Amino acid sequence: MKTIIKQRFEEHLAVADAVMQSDILQQIERIAAKVKEALAKGNKVLFCGNGGSAADSQHLAAEFVGRFQKERQGLPALALTVDTSILTAVGNDYGFDRVFARQVEALGQAGDVLVGISTSGNSPNVVQAVELAQDKGMYCVGMTAAGGGRLAQICDECIAVPAQVTARAQEMHILIGHILCELVDGE
Repeated sequence: MKTIIKQRFEEHLAVADAVMQSDILQQIERIAAKVKEALAKGNKVLFCGNGGSAADSQHLAAEFVGRFQKERQGLPALALTVDTSILTAVGNDYGFDRVFARQVEALGQAGDVLVGISTSGNSPNVVQAVELAQDKGMYCVGMTAAGGGRLAQICDECIAVPAQVTARAQEMHILIGHILCELVDGE
């Protein structure tokens, strides 16, 4: 058991080191600046993803609306993963692939930011949301694992964490999300 525990920490540290050696740090800075700019103009941040990425979407939206580390005014952010009535109605009437795009259609505006989280980068509902957000003039950020999938091709910025294992990529996604929150809050 101790071997597995140690191996997982070593894997985590190896991915963190690979992130630090990549251009992801610069991407985080650029994304934070865009989010700050959008919020300063009265726009909002929308998050979407499936499974663990849905949970990360909710977590990060909560950090913006509530607070991260310092007391400040709540920031407008929404996780498109939380309204079961919308998810089931849209899923039933239009199909699961449209559950996020329909919400972007209803809630997204030019100047808003959409963060689509998908370790494969190919989740159809996240891809469709990003495509629609791009059409609406929203700034689109993808968070994926290695390769980036379709999101790497269609997002303004795609943070493709250099990890093959979903769990390791998701660990970096939440760390990156926390750093974005801290940068948006101001150093």
